[in-house]
Amino acid sequence: MNFMNVILRGMIMRKFTLSTALIAGIAMTSFAPASAYACGEFLDSYIAKLGSADHFNSSGARLTSVAAVLRQDRANFHRFGLRDAGDETDAYFHNKGNRAKMERLINRGSVTSAARRRILNGTPWVEVTICGAPDAVYVDVR
Repeated sequence: MNFMNVILRGMIMRKFTLSTALIAGIAMTSFAPASAYACGEFLDSYIAKLGSADHFNSSGARLTSVAAVLRQDRANFHRFGLRDAGDETDAYFHNKGNRAKMERLINRGSVTSAARRRILNGTPWVEVTICGAPDAVYVDVR
């Protein structure tokens, strides 16, 4: 092999390696599970469709916070058996006391303003990650 072939081959190998690493990095961030949040201790996660029933409390009053809607969704799922097609179960919010902590958990976690609008004004799919130490809930809209 002449000198120019060695240089070209090295450039091709470096470019291939760099592009492969770039593609792998993009794939890892694009498909990272919700559990990739800064959980000191991952407790659980679930995906749920927030149906119209999840936007009203047991007395029929419209819910006005993300925490209230998510809490109602889990009460509907675990307590009342009202489930939207595709709702996943979770072990954490099966407990009524844990559902009562929803607002505090969300305040310690995160919900983007865009996700907040979609949850309050529509019936999106959500992915919820529950963390312990620190106790927090992270919500993504799908």
